Amino acid sequence: MSTETTRMKSVGVCTGAGGLALGLEQAGFDPVLLLDNRAVSCETLRANRPAWNVLELDLLEFDPIDHQHTYDVDLLAAGLPRVKAAASVGRADRNDELEVLKATIMLMHAVRPRALLIENVPDLVTKPAYGPIREYIGEELVHLGYELHWFVLNAVDFGVPQDRREGVVIAFEGDRLASFTPPAATVTRQRTVGEVLGMSMAVRGWPQAAEWAAQADRPAPTLVGGSWNRGGADLGPTGSKRAWARMGVDGATVADDVPGPDFAWNPSLGRAGMVPLTVRQAAMLQGFPRDWAFAGRKTAQYRQVGHATPPPVGLALGKAIKAALEH
Repeated sequence: MSTETTRMKSVGVCTGAGGLALGLEQAGFDPVLLLDNRAVSCETLRANRPAWNVLELDLLEFDPIDHQHTYDVDLLAAGLPRVKAAASVGRADRNDELEVLKATIMLMHAVRPRALLIENVPDLVTKPAYGPIREYIGEELVHLGYELHWFVLNAVDFGVPQDRREGVVIAFEGDRLASFTPPAATVTRQRTVGEVLGMSMAVRGWPQAAEWAAQADRPAPTLVGGSWNRGGADLGPTGSKRAWARMGVDGATVADDVPGPDFAWNPSLGRAGMVPLTVRQAAMLQGFPRDWAFAGRKTAQYRQVGHATPPPVGLALGKAIKAALEH
């Protein structure tokens, strides 16, 4: 069957700004339902895809019996909150992120999709501290008749100008896992911050845009959305800010607009001489198309961008899953 002509059905949970859903759509998956608990994220989804069925609800409160059109879809896709390591998945060690992950696994009992995709931190795949969580997921899915595979991807290998490692678990009903191959890199050369953002830096007549772009000659560090409950928008923790500073970027804030003709870029002066990025530029570093709009005020927009799965990663994963399902 042709991957270009055959569309499949999916359900998305913890959808956020829609990076994973967009990539899966490009790969051939049409969502019958997208679920997120943040009003601003649901507003973003509806603004960009009015035909998508978007439900604003906490996953822990979602009862699929009220949404039976989600049953027996081809794919359940979850871009979950970043799970923290836990010595146990028992009740004594509860945390919100782990409860959401467990709710996703429990959803498999009712929805029974042909395939499952969970995207999360790479440590979930690689670190011994996450062993109990991996064991829990494996036992539940095998009990339901699924086979699963863990692996790590880096968004930079799929044309995203950012060093962003993603932990992934894929599960298939029956023996379809044997037909699945994790996506291979789609680019032979890593894209840099300067080549992706150079033109946008120049749109208001900043004369140093080309000079800045030439020295921003590497991929971005991982963009981090930060906490929804505190603080303003910035590009990540201290280590990320240092990496941005080496490219002459002020990583401690997010700008309302790109530099104008009078801005003097001189990183030796500290933050005052560095250029901040805008939300739109951060979205470009995540691989979002230029016409993808983000709802809310600046900080809420940036949170959505920083927490998103880059659409090109979703596309690559979607193609690989679809190929296995069609085999």
